[in-house]
Amino acid sequence: MQATATRRLYYSLKDYLKEKYGRRVQKITVALPFTCPNIDGTKARGGCTYCFSGTRPAHLEPYIPLRQQIEEGIRRAKNRYGERLYFFIYYQSYSNTYGEYEYLKSVYDTALEFEEVVGIDVGTRPDCVPEWVLDLLESYSKRGLEVWVEYGLQSANFKTLRFINRAHGVSDFVDAVLRTKKRNLKVCAHIILGLPYEDQEDMLETGKLIASLPVDGIKIHPLHIIKNTKMAEQYLRGEFAVLSLQEYAKRAVDILEILPPQMVIHRLTGEVEPDRLIAPDYCTYAKKQEVIKAIEEELVRRGSYQGCKQPFNR
Repeated sequence: MQATATRRLYYSLKDYLKEKYGRRVQKITVALPFTCPNIDGTKARGGCTYCFSGTRPAHLEPYIPLRQQIEEGIRRAKNRYGERLYFFIYYQSYSNTYGEYEYLKSVYDTALEFEEVVGIDVGTRPDCVPEWVLDLLESYSKRGLEVWVEYGLQSANFKTLRFINRAHGVSDFVDAVLRTKKRNLKVCAHIILGLPYEDQEDMLETGKLIASLPVDGIKIHPLHIIKNTKMAEQYLRGEFAVLSLQEYAKRAVDILEILPPQMVIHRLTGEVEPDRLIAPDYCTYAKKQEVIKAIEEELVRRGSYQGCKQPFNR
């Protein structure tokens, strides 16, 4: 969507991929039996308080063979969008660098078996990337794949990180970003807006931290409450509220305004199946476009765009 005839409202992942590859690039989300150090007891137990372990794609049974997942994803995409596609493999659930070398190599190597796959996208935590993992990931960029590493920050407020049981600090995130960017790898940061007890200033500070670092892309999500999580128990006891759609749109635009214009916006909302969602009601697949429309309308209402208030020279 354009703010004017010459300036876009924000730099979407769709725009970035189309500019780079000249055709539609589709992500294939895969699920593998990883865990996290705040689940298995290495750092904590129970995981992030908002996280439901069943984050695998709804159409996949748990941990069917990886090659089969990719083949099925390619087939589904081509049936919907036609044959002229490229693909990214998205290793999403849990921490997809938290494992032994041979296992990690085997799951990343699988992407090389498909000539239409042009990149991999590896979701993980900032405390799960020792140097040997970054060496391994960079080896795929040297073999022609575009490699994104997605780090969950969620908030730049340490009290919030402790409250949601992230079991890492802001310094871990900064360290991971700086070490990753010494290599031919791209970094995507995840943040959540509307976390318990955070105000507008807290959220802006998180955005400013991202804007100050050599981060290539970002995923911005509203906090949503999923059944059978610790955060659901807290929410149902009335300990905090979630953002309304209009509140979320305003906070998301606050962040977009301070991000560098070249930073790729991977996501602007989060979705979950309706039968697993408690609140807010706009965090469903059916309402995804409604959320994006609200954000774009807020940008237009303000006469603003991504980067119009960036606080740092990047």
